[in-house]
Amino acid sequence: MWNAPRKNRLAEIPKLYETDPISLRNKLIHLHFFIADSDWYVAEFDQGDTFWGFVVLNGDLRNAEWCYFSFSKLQRMRINGWMEVDCELESHWKIRPASQVDKISQVYGWNLEVS
Repeated sequence: MWNAPRKNRLAEIPKLYETDPISLRNKLIHLHFFIADSDWYVAEFDQGDTFWGFVVLNGDLRNAEWCYFSFSKLQRMRINGWMEVDCELESHWKIRPASQVDKISQVYGWNLEVS
């Protein structure tokens, strides 16, 4: 995995189910993993191997969903045997609500709402 998140960065992510009372649009997205046209946005982490967040596979916004996914599987994932999943650097990824993440906002139509 390119740019694996540091332990202190992982430790700051809320534990699984901790953000249940928070609406989806207001859940904070702490990490962004990506490879090709696939994205994994992290809102919760069990501090072991399980993340919960929003996943877009192969650019398919119609079937994108909130779900659980494995950190170890992300770390092992390869395309054509060499292209690895990357974690967006802290200097580029700022923690923000799901409503401010373009792909998540597109799925829910939040980007179309008038302020």
